[in-house]
Amino acid sequence: MKTSTFALIFGLAYLAAGILGLVPATLTPPPIDAPPTTFAVMYGYLLGLFPVNILHTAVHLAIGVWGIAAWSGRSSSLRYAQSLAVLYGALAVMGLLPLTHTLFGTLPIHGNDVWLHGMTAAIAAYFGWRRPVSASERRALSHDRRRHMMPVPKERRFGLADRREQWGGMASA
Repeated sequence: MKTSTFALIFGLAYLAAGILGLVPATLTPPPIDAPPTTFAVMYGYLLGLFPVNILHTAVHLAIGVWGIAAWSGRSSSLRYAQSLAVLYGALAVMGLLPLTHTLFGTLPIHGNDVWLHGMTAAIAAYFGWRRPVSASERRALSHDRRRHMMPVPKERRFGLADRREQWGGMASA
């Protein structure tokens, strides 16, 4: 898969997560033991799994739009993947620490968000820093017919109108 395809898939996924975060029906109220945030507008669990609030949803929308822009060529898909790896890797580590698991009271990045951010960072790191596959040309192969091509009149002098025909005349169907 190309890096631009990665940018499109993750851009669409995070854009969809951002749009779902704006729909109150997809949010469940946070449990009693959930860490409090100072920014509690639309604070809840997206699909009952991922803690989000309006700022977290805005970040998802921005990451999604950036991914689609990287896919379309308006920005670099390689830089998108590298930036996503660093950003979401830092968010995954911060989500594990009790002091920063709400990003100082603004964004809830605890619970299931930790493994989601960690997986996003790992996949983005693969696409951001992998070595590009070198495409070799077929013409460089020694057994390629095009390297030692006979002109068409020489091939037809043997009485073959088509290479698929056998020496005895027409090929059987």
